Amino acid sequence: MGSNLTRRSVLTAASGVFGAAAVQQALQPLAELEKGFSLDELLQRHYKQLSREDMEAILRRLEKETLAEYGREVQIQDIRPIPEVQYGYALNLSLCIGCRKCVEACHKENNHDRQTYNSYIRVLEIEKGGIDLQDSSVTYDHQVPAKKKYYMPVQCHQCDNPPCVKACITKATWKEPDGIVVVDYNWCIGCRYCMSACPYEARRFNWTKPEIPAAEINPDQSYLTNRVRPVGVVEKCTFCAHRTREGRFPACLEACPTGSRVFGNLLDPESEVRWVLENKRVYILKSDLGTLPRFFYFFDE
Repeated sequence: MGSNLTRRSVLTAASGVFGAAAVQQALQPLAELEKGFSLDELLQRHYKQLSREDMEAILRRLEKETLAEYGREVQIQDIRPIPEVQYGYALNLSLCIGCRKCVEACHKENNHDRQTYNSYIRVLEIEKGGIDLQDSSVTYDHQVPAKKKYYMPVQCHQCDNPPCVKACITKATWKEPDGIVVVDYNWCIGCRYCMSACPYEARRFNWTKPEIPAAEINPDQSYLTNRVRPVGVVEKCTFCAHRTREGRFPACLEACPTGSRVFGNLLDPESEVRWVLENKRVYILKSDLGTLPRFFYFFDE
């Protein structure tokens, strides 16, 4: 990347690669939104090019904006990957009861819009013995677990070969050294190409400005994870990197009442997630696509 790379210069380059008409059509719903960016935001360099001083200034600006817009004092950090750590997640489908406590925890931890009850996790209810996810339901409203049903939570699989990253025309999304796929929400232009590319339906688009009461905002935030996202960007799960990079578990795991979720360092031979991969028959969702997920499913035998 050039030293003077900005959102504007990338959009210009994208027009040459994809065609000006294609890029313009993708951005049509957000044409007016661009006018709302400050000069600092439009000229902000790519995350990977920012100095520590640049990032500190951006974090303080975002904190002031959050206080002004939501009436809540927050602390936004830039939490970097831990060396020699590769995160992996496994989920025991024999234990999941479909209670959606993980959905609720994700919703609160990541400062999602309260009106839409957004979350990075969908829980599918599937007939036992069934394998066709097209016949599953995410809107069930009966008591769980239901007879002859099993439940499959689906979220970002943090792929080693992420199609969403390849589809992003501004390079606003990428895979970090610890395997987590992130988004710089100040660089995302909301074209939604990444949403179309994701086979797990793991990305969400902010159609409106998030509505969150001040008292409900999680003040412990990180630039690439759970800060309040602006309208017109695509967002996603990061395995709660603001927690896991500080030695804590993802919020969804802590909320699970059955212990169905397993998280850890894939490089650590003593980690629980490594034990699962080495001792259980693991199922990879849509393995034929070659996305190489870091999210695994298994049943008790």
